[in-house]
Amino acid sequence: MQSRIVAPDVFDPRIYAAGVPHDRFRVLRDRAPVSWQEEPELLGWPAGPGFWAVTRHADVVRVLKDSGAYSSHLGATQIRDPDPADLPFIRRMMLNQDPPEHGRLRRLVSRAFTPGRIERFSATARDRARDLLAAAFADGGEVDLVRAVTDDYALLNLTDLLGVPASDRGLLHTWTERVIAYQDPDEPPVLDAGGRPVNPRSPAMLAEMFGYAQELAAYKRRHPADDVMSVLAASELADAELEMFFFLLTVAGNDTVRGAAPGGILALAEHPEEQARLWRGDVSLDTAVDELLRVHPPVLSFRRTAVRDTELAGRRIRAGDKVVVFHASANHDERVFPDPHRLDLGRTPNPHVSFGDGPHVCLGAHFARLQLRVFYEEVRAACGGLELAGPPRRLVSNFINGIKTLPVRPRGPSAPRS
Repeated sequence: MQSRIVAPDVFDPRIYAAGVPHDRFRVLRDRAPVSWQEEPELLGWPAGPGFWAVTRHADVVRVLKDSGAYSSHLGATQIRDPDPADLPFIRRMMLNQDPPEHGRLRRLVSRAFTPGRIERFSATARDRARDLLAAAFADGGEVDLVRAVTDDYALLNLTDLLGVPASDRGLLHTWTERVIAYQDPDEPPVLDAGGRPVNPRSPAMLAEMFGYAQELAAYKRRHPADDVMSVLAASELADAELEMFFFLLTVAGNDTVRGAAPGGILALAEHPEEQARLWRGDVSLDTAVDELLRVHPPVLSFRRTAVRDTELAGRRIRAGDKVVVFHASANHDERVFPDPHRLDLGRTPNPHVSFGDGPHVCLGAHFARLQLRVFYEEVRAACGGLELAGPPRRLVSNFINGIKTLPVRPRGPSAPRS
């Protein structure tokens, strides 16, 4: 029987409330780059069978690229196993499919994410960032950047791209919170008749969102506009596929920027020398965006399931085993990134995996980078710098690298607009 090294726990969502556990990931990368993790009962969720944690960059990329050996379809992409009754439903989502089915859906939806359509949103995003920051910094005092700026910035940009009416934007926020914050004690769980928490990705929990998606699609067929839902509504997607895309775009499209924007500001506040370089214009915004994504990836982990018996970093993986890649660890792998815990806004090359790799690389990565570049430009123009006014509060999650509050204090004067 293959021995399994006892490794530091990187499963417990509560660990991440104090930040990414870089010390634990360093131990794993050095001593057990593919290590067995237990899944005890936690936060009301039942125990699971355990999984392999993949922490080195090369192994993470290998798993993400090799869908023939590591499937998104077999057990979906969350660490916790879904209820077997829900699995066929969850597999409808593109995120939880393998080639060739995944490629067919991706090609259909990629038509909506044309560079031209995304670039047309840049002016709107800039105006929005400018207005939100001006209101937040009006009195020059302490402000929670998450509540005052970044939550609204991410959500309103997404709803503009999708074509969701302004009156319905609060619905998307509610649905997103339900899905991404289900491990956090600030988001009370929905319990079934037996007192057990209900999976937020189950059919019962998504029924309201799916009904809305169908109503919106029907409206867009009658009144098409220059938005993603108009394209999807006119496509050959089946109803169930359209619903799942609306879910995926709503959650992933919102939380990528919602997590990355305050995470980047936090990194800049913690590294004033690099912040000063950015404010002086000594580094490219493009390389800065990628470095800030590297040090604060919006997503912490993704799960695959072994299709067959295989080997990874010297460990024998059995067919059916869960294999979980940790993006935050791969992005700090000393084998790839010299001095990985040093923020270097001019770092190049920068092969971070914050948007994944392989067939499932983030479909909206260009849109996310655009929003982040505009946001940092407008922060730089709105003030002379930012400093922390208190510790951030982080999301309790082993999936989303979220920041719930970020108290900052702006410094003046602002940089001159170019």
